[in-house]
Amino acid sequence: METSTTAKDYEMTTEYDYGDTTPCQKVQERAFGAQLLPPLYSVVFVIGLIGNILVVLVLVQYKRLRSMTSIYLLNLAISDLIFLFTLPFWIDYKVKDDWVFGEAMCKLLSGFYFIGLYSEIFFIILLTIDRYLAIVHAVFALQARTVTFGIITSIVIWVLAILASVPGLYFSKTQWELSHYTCSLHFPPESFTEWKQFQALKLNIVGLVLPLLVMIICYTAIIKILLTRPNEKKAKAVRLIFVIMIIFFLFWTPYNLSVFISAFQDSLFTRKCEQSRQLDLAIQVTEVIAYTHCCVNPVIYVFVGERFRKYLRQLFHRLVAVHLAKWLPFLSTDRLERVSSMSPSTGEHELSAGF
Repeated sequence: METSTTAKDYEMTTEYDYGDTTPCQKVQERAFGAQLLPPLYSVVFVIGLIGNILVVLVLVQYKRLRSMTSIYLLNLAISDLIFLFTLPFWIDYKVKDDWVFGEAMCKLLSGFYFIGLYSEIFFIILLTIDRYLAIVHAVFALQARTVTFGIITSIVIWVLAILASVPGLYFSKTQWELSHYTCSLHFPPESFTEWKQFQALKLNIVGLVLPLLVMIICYTAIIKILLTRPNEKKAKAVRLIFVIMIIFFLFWTPYNLSVFISAFQDSLFTRKCEQSRQLDLAIQVTEVIAYTHCCVNPVIYVFVGERFRKYLRQLFHRLVAVHLAKWLPFLSTDRLERVSSMSPSTGEHELSAGF
């Protein structure tokens, strides 16, 4: 049994790689993952959970989901939260080196993992297309970029993400291996290599090639418009989504490429066991970088989104500072309440990227 197939599979390096007729021991690789991944995943889980919940609260409280972009940003945060939901279980798996949650949970969590991953990719693509329509086809965008259309396209994206996740959910199973249970993909022996390569190709096409093509096409047209007709509001509206897309590539590309190379290692390398062990180490390191991405978007909003910072301050004043002032009389509540009650949308341009 081999776990090197696509994103989630690489998270759990087994003791043996049965892709060849001779078992390839990977005791050191598993020990390395057990030491490195749980503490890092724990930090990612805490930061990502707090950050994305704040994003959801800000969008619902202040943006009221009145634009298509806000709807996409909300769904992007939900994608990250679905992804994050699975992390505590993988952390426990790594620490105990044993899957204790049963096969039903193995399938369910694997499905959530893939749905979160693919939906995030699709919503980032949608956000890029949304910026393209708003800048390049502004007249058409006034009719097309509606809340209704945003809801409909979001539903379509979730359906596509679920369909893309079906193989991962279907083939995820538990198995007794030597002294412990594993939770990973188990492809039919007669088509093991074909399925493994299909999963790697799908991940790289959907997660790397497709977003890259969309980014090149959309931002080439956007830059041409901004160069011929400079507009500060339009430039600010593009900046946030552009940064989100670039950061996505920086965090996920090393992992996607590692997955691809591992899936085709039989055709690329001669010393298969040695190369497989090296690839497992590379995958575990790049996996940490990739998984960190689910807590990065809220940080981007703080540093790039000016209005998000304002909304976050207002949320803090309303939920925390005002209540603290009741317990600490020396804190003035007049200004806090005045800031919290201000309308955040006065005079704001529809072109906004949501924050």
